[in-house]
Amino acid sequence: MDHMLTRGWLFAALSITVLTTLVASANAQGALAKPELISFRSGELELKGFIWKPAGAGPFPAILWNHGSEKLPGTVDPVALFFVARGYLFFVPPRAIAGPLHHGSIESSRSGTELDARQAARGTASGPIGSPGLSQEPAFCGPAAGGRHGLFFGGIQTMLAVERSSAYRAAVNCSGAAQTWGSSPDLQARLIRAARNAVMPVFFLQAQNDYDLTPNRVLGEHMKASGKPVESKVYPPYGFGAQGGHSFCVNGASIWGPDVVRFIHAHLK
Repeated sequence: MDHMLTRGWLFAALSITVLTTLVASANAQGALAKPELISFRSGELELKGFIWKPAGAGPFPAILWNHGSEKLPGTVDPVALFFVARGYLFFVPPRAIAGPLHHGSIESSRSGTELDARQAARGTASGPIGSPGLSQEPAFCGPAAGGRHGLFFGGIQTMLAVERSSAYRAAVNCSGAAQTWGSSPDLQARLIRAARNAVMPVFFLQAQNDYDLTPNRVLGEHMKASGKPVESKVYPPYGFGAQGGHSFCVNGASIWGPDVVRFIHAHLK
């Protein structure tokens, strides 16, 4: 009886320990899930963006997320939490044409995609190309050995940035122009030019069932032909249909994240 009672107490103690650990983990995730809303200048505009910061005073390597063509470009919690948990600061600014920024709001806009394509082809796209309003960086995102640590993340906007900004160390293009490549020869020419003139390494990624795999393949080939550091990967199909594959950028961080972290580390040394 005493032996059974001892085992009972042991089981109860283990259960409490596991429960305490789970609660602590949930509380930690809850803390990470609360980004700070900050203001910054972009030309004459004052914009707002969400920023996640790891615990501690920093400085931290920083990731700038270039959002897509959402009507309400919100935060990308699954991606942000993945990187913040690994010690990265994560910043989500809006583009000037995108309108208000709403935490947690991701809404597809075909018209927005087409507008982005037209502006990119003309070279007039507005938004976080380079270091938007962060010339006066917060202390926790200060320079590290060898210069500022940073990473561009996104598609069309990111490709326009890779030929301009020497302030960042690397870029990741996830599904850039997958919805607009085939219908815009001008956009194709503009992005190919950017790939040839890239001043930083680029990692191209997308799911097999995305709308179009051609842009990443073609841009990667042009970077290689120009002697630029580049890496490309097509992942297995994700979700359902082309839109499911396109959502891989936001919802598939646990799959592509380790590859991107390895890529970042290789180019932040």
